[in-house]
Amino acid sequence: MVRIDGRQPHELRPLSFELDVQRHADGSCVVSLGDTSVLCAVTVEEQVPRWMRGTGSGWLTAEYSMLPAATNTRSNRERVLSAGRTKEIQRLIGRSLRAAVNLGALGERTFNIDCDVLNADGGTRTAAITGAFVAVSRAINTLAYDRSPIVSAVAAVSVGIIDGEILVDLNYEEDSSADVDCNIVGLASGGLVEVQGTAEGETFTPEQLSQMVAAAQLELKKMFAAQHAAIDQK
Repeated sequence: MVRIDGRQPHELRPLSFELDVQRHADGSCVVSLGDTSVLCAVTVEEQVPRWMRGTGSGWLTAEYSMLPAATNTRSNRERVLSAGRTKEIQRLIGRSLRAAVNLGALGERTFNIDCDVLNADGGTRTAAITGAFVAVSRAINTLAYDRSPIVSAVAAVSVGIIDGEILVDLNYEEDSSADVDCNIVGLASGGLVEVQGTAEGETFTPEQLSQMVAAAQLELKKMFAAQHAAIDQK
């Protein structure tokens, strides 16, 4: 299959991180994955939710939004109550980052992660997770920890099936026409945090699911390397 942008079936779009883009955030970056870009910013509070007070443990929580001009048709801002899709993505980002960090080693601090989509061309939630880890790591590096509370890097990538072929990192046009759409969140240590797979047009087999996970894990290794290089920049 010849992909719309000329990539090979298992090839990622160009991935990059622009660091420290918000001067008042404790850690921030703009992650770009092809034409998708997301601003990820972390603000650290020296307190935790009431139900965690006195435990010595910390917390990470995430908010996600799509800016009005992020897509080819302007979308209205969500004023008060987040839509179901937004809540789902926020919870996914939070779960993914909590899997990467030892909450007990954070101390009684809350890491607030804000992910705002600047440009959307598919894979906004996977880009948000990948960029949020960089922003969280940059924030942790500013704090006086004797030992880093990070357990493992975490990143995410989409995988789909179109006309029977497995494709990695779908752009919008591919995503909108995929028979199967899957988002895979993985740790650099090798474990999986979440697999979200849906049959949009055709069902898929357990064997195809295994192939999608394997294809994703190969590309996640490249994403972990890019994250590591960005986090270590001065």
